[in-house]
Amino acid sequence: MFGCDKYNIKPDLVSVAKALSSAYMPIGAVTVSPEISEVIYSQSNKLGTFSHGFTYTGHPVSCVVAIETLKLYKERNIVEKVKSISPRFQDGLTSFSDSPTVGEVRSAFEIRGNGLIHGTECTDKKSPNDPFPPEWGIGAYFGAQCEKQGLLIRVAGNNIMMSPPLTITPPEVDELIKKYGKALKATEERVKELKYQQKKQ
Repeated sequence: MFGCDKYNIKPDLVSVAKALSSAYMPIGAVTVSPEISEVIYSQSNKLGTFSHGFTYTGHPVSCVVAIETLKLYKERNIVEKVKSISPRFQDGLTSFSDSPTVGEVRSAFEIRGNGLIHGTECTDKKSPNDPFPPEWGIGAYFGAQCEKQGLLIRVAGNNIMMSPPLTITPPEVDELIKKYGKALKATEERVKELKYQQKKQ
């Protein structure tokens, strides 16, 4: 359920928010290790209440939605479903790594993607040290080509990011990969065209 579990990290504090309610309602929380909570508790008894809260602390509607969301995660076995489908998603997108416009494929945590989080950096000569000229707008062009295919992605400069719903099905993953590939092919053609125009100048 948590990245710290996957990477065997033992945090003292973990902030949680939108996934608590699947982003349907605003809610947030911080889980605290016993080492921290015991100090707060013991000192509060001596010094007075540790006054603290969140904007939506205890909001009954948000809390009900969060409780129901957590039940659904368990009932529908969401974590195991993501584990089973993520290799199809990651392998499908990583298969485009040979594209001349793809410099690096990664997630926020590791080279290559992770789970249902995937990022692609578009660079020239497959090198992070050779970005495309900003005025070419390669990332934006790629995003527009995806949209033409009916695929919405997140674009930040020349970085393309995807994190589809945790309920995505195998046929939907295949459709996503197919549309991504078509958009990438169109982007490769655009890069060739821009390079040709650059040489002519």
